[in-house]
Amino acid sequence: MADQDVKMLIERIMAEARTHQSARFSNEIYADEPILKTGRQMQNFLPDQYRKMREISRWQDDPKGGAGRWLSEAELFYRQGLLMADFEDDCPYNGTFKSYFPTYNAMSDRQLRGYFTWRAQVRRGTVEETSTSFAFLYLYELICGIGVDDPLDGFSKIKAFWNAYRAFEPGIDRFARVWLQDYAVFHGLDPKLLRDSKTVMFDNALIELRRAARDLAPAPTPSDLPPARRKTSEPTLPLPPDEAGEERLMAAINALSTYNLDNSRLDRSHHRDLRHVACAVYVRMARYYDTHRKTGIVASLFGEETAMPYTMFASAVFFAPERHEDCEYRLDPIHIYRCQNGFWECMRIHGSRQKSSKLGEMMRACDQRLRLALAPAHPLKEEKVPKYLAKIIDDEIVAWLSWDAAHQPVKIDIDLSQLGHIRSAAAQTREALLIDEEREDGTPVEAEATLIEQPGRESAPGMTAEPGEMTIQQDEPDEPTVSAEEFGVMAPLLVSAPAPVTPASAEATNKLAPAEDAFLRALLEQNTAQATSAVERSGQSEDMLVDSINETLFDLVGDTVIEFGAAGPQIIEDYEADVRGYLDHE
Repeated sequence: MADQDVKMLIERIMAEARTHQSARFSNEIYADEPILKTGRQMQNFLPDQYRKMREISRWQDDPKGGAGRWLSEAELFYRQGLLMADFEDDCPYNGTFKSYFPTYNAMSDRQLRGYFTWRAQVRRGTVEETSTSFAFLYLYELICGIGVDDPLDGFSKIKAFWNAYRAFEPGIDRFARVWLQDYAVFHGLDPKLLRDSKTVMFDNALIELRRAARDLAPAPTPSDLPPARRKTSEPTLPLPPDEAGEERLMAAINALSTYNLDNSRLDRSHHRDLRHVACAVYVRMARYYDTHRKTGIVASLFGEETAMPYTMFASAVFFAPERHEDCEYRLDPIHIYRCQNGFWECMRIHGSRQKSSKLGEMMRACDQRLRLALAPAHPLKEEKVPKYLAKIIDDEIVAWLSWDAAHQPVKIDIDLSQLGHIRSAAAQTREALLIDEEREDGTPVEAEATLIEQPGRESAPGMTAEPGEMTIQQDEPDEPTVSAEEFGVMAPLLVSAPAPVTPASAEATNKLAPAEDAFLRALLEQNTAQATSAVERSGQSEDMLVDSINETLFDLVGDTVIEFGAAGPQIIEDYEADVRGYLDHE
């Protein structure tokens, strides 16, 4: 129907109503006249509640007569939100609303009506896809306490809406996860509410890595004593293995490593072997970082634990009418929040919150090298890894497989079909050993037999035992034995290490860069200034320069030559002569 026809129809209805209410035709009391509007007119209609909200001014006069002030966008949003906390509308909006920091002030009248219509449905339990800015605006309301009964109710509503709306917009995870955690901290809720959050699970994995590095790795050698040299076959972790402890450590490694050992084909067939070797290699690498780096393995891979200023509900429109009281909130042992005079700080490991590619490199190398010993039919492509890492892994593989082979249960297989021949041979042997008196005494051979008489089997001449009367008695051997097949698997790993190369041959295969050469000579001469200058010339950090030198000289001594002590990097005393000889041949 055309707009003109609609207007004519409305005029006729209104005219008829006015005629019946005219004093000439009726004595009825006057009443309100009906107001009929077109759909277009209804779209432009705005309930009074919206007008009241719009009337809240950004400028606030001082009630005491002093200078007024401008409200921040967050405070204006908070005041408008309190006014509209219980309001509902029924005017759906099919358009699009986009705003980086959405507030009521950023919306047109139609968008406002559409938002409060959508919000009414959400509060009734029906979450429908809409403009993403509407979803963020609703989260802003909840974290500001608008439409919630108490903090626990607010926490539940934030979590429920996030879980529902992420099906439409997964990108909401990035913000809602942090805001939910901040909400629990800000209101002092039970940390157990967040025990399944990615942040807490990540922290728990870091705690396990730090525990293993601290409790299982040998203590660093005091700076006034020469470092003890480790025997190649000496196991790093206690044997027999601590099954529960190794499972916890492996789970933590998988949670923080870009290479997940749970997905390895080797893990399905040799889980116990892979678990022990991976855990032992991690502990050895923790010791390596303690002696060759300025920071430990966890700090090197994921960052240092320190306190830094923190902004609650960052990237959200948030306003709190009162300053927060001083407090401390422990999310977990390595994640602590503190508020003092309204300012927040967070004590945690500040650095990468992603899985570590360096830890992944270690674990993939463990998988690849262990497959050579246990599953050569399914090899992994070899990738370049530092020589010291390859040596550590091979040492742990040999130590574990040697111990495991020596402690395998002994299996005895008896071929029952041969019992008749064994019985006959035993009788003849015993007869040959009898002295004349025993023969004259007539001692029956069968009375001393200790072999089983199997039912249905023919007795040897002279044997009178009934079927099933006798038993086998097998003494266990003093030492377990290893089959030729088992030894064949281990043999490639148990060969002795190649003899150290001479300085001349090492020079042919590896050569130090000028800055590395200068740094090494400075360490020999204990010249700190020259060492610092060499680091600057290399364009690398001191840690990286030391790693590069150790990698180059690995063929010379089969071990690392530089370690970090209390006074900084130093050449291991056992290898000073080798290093001097190498430098003299350059």
